[in-house]
Amino acid sequence: MPDLVRAALARLDRVEPVLCAFHEVFRSFAPVDPSLPLAGLPIAVKRGERRSHRESLMALGCVPIGLTTTPDGSTPWQTWGRNSRGVTRNPWNLDRTPGGSSAGSAVAVASGVVPLATGVDGAGSIRIPAAWCGVFGLKTTSAERAAVGVFTRDPDLLAAYLGTSEVGSPTAVWSPDLGFASVDAEQAEIAWQAAAKLRPRPVDLVLPDPAEDWFANRCGPNPALDELFESTDLLLTPATPGPPHGHDGPGTRINTSLTWAFNLSGHPAISIPAGFDSCGLPVGLQAVARHGREADLVAAARLISGAVGVAPFAN
Repeated sequence: MPDLVRAALARLDRVEPVLCAFHEVFRSFAPVDPSLPLAGLPIAVKRGERRSHRESLMALGCVPIGLTTTPDGSTPWQTWGRNSRGVTRNPWNLDRTPGGSSAGSAVAVASGVVPLATGVDGAGSIRIPAAWCGVFGLKTTSAERAAVGVFTRDPDLLAAYLGTSEVGSPTAVWSPDLGFASVDAEQAEIAWQAAAKLRPRPVDLVLPDPAEDWFANRCGPNPALDELFESTDLLLTPATPGPPHGHDGPGTRINTSLTWAFNLSGHPAISIPAGFDSCGLPVGLQAVARHGREADLVAAARLISGAVGVAPFAN
């Protein structure tokens, strides 16, 4: 068993009784080729995701140590981390949700169990828990509404996952609300302060609320976004309209209001740790790039945050 895997399992055994991030834990592992680029790197895998995604990471030398928690089917699609094993808790504040539906994967990374975890993002299911758990959460380009991606605390692992060595300084524009969303002033201000490192210019972008199209699964080009990306590399917004709520649910707030338009359009997007609100809870900055330009998202992640530490309630 690789040393990093052994350390990950020890960490998991310590924090799992409180955080409930794993649906299943693996205890036996096949040998790993030490010449692979990520040889022996322990990862967590979102339960129910595409097997091919896990296998692509294993081909790089990653070692899955378990399947992470997701909704058990008794909660609505706006999940807040409940599952058959108990409530998955946010390691920054145990009374708050980590977000969903890739709740366990975000918690596994934020709590220091693994350096990388997989997710699937159908409306914000990677970016929202990444924002609320204070880690990077990447959704890749996709022709379908749901896209695969990963969580990590290290932008260099994003580059390794994507197989890119490109270094750049992308241009950016800023929209606090996409022209329709209701966003808390504190969320917008913290995200804007983080975005300032990219020197974005404010843009008067007005998108239609994508709720109706999302429920009808109408995916395809977005003319407003296509026009926007003719003159900039990145669109920056807050990742979420508000902070993580309690385990009793989101109420009437639509947590996906800033994320799900880009599932319909297929653009790659990332949540980048932007700082903390007045209650000490993480805030995320969302960056959206042209199709196939995940390298620009990695560049933004490196310029804005650097490496991210482990959440305090996991210590």
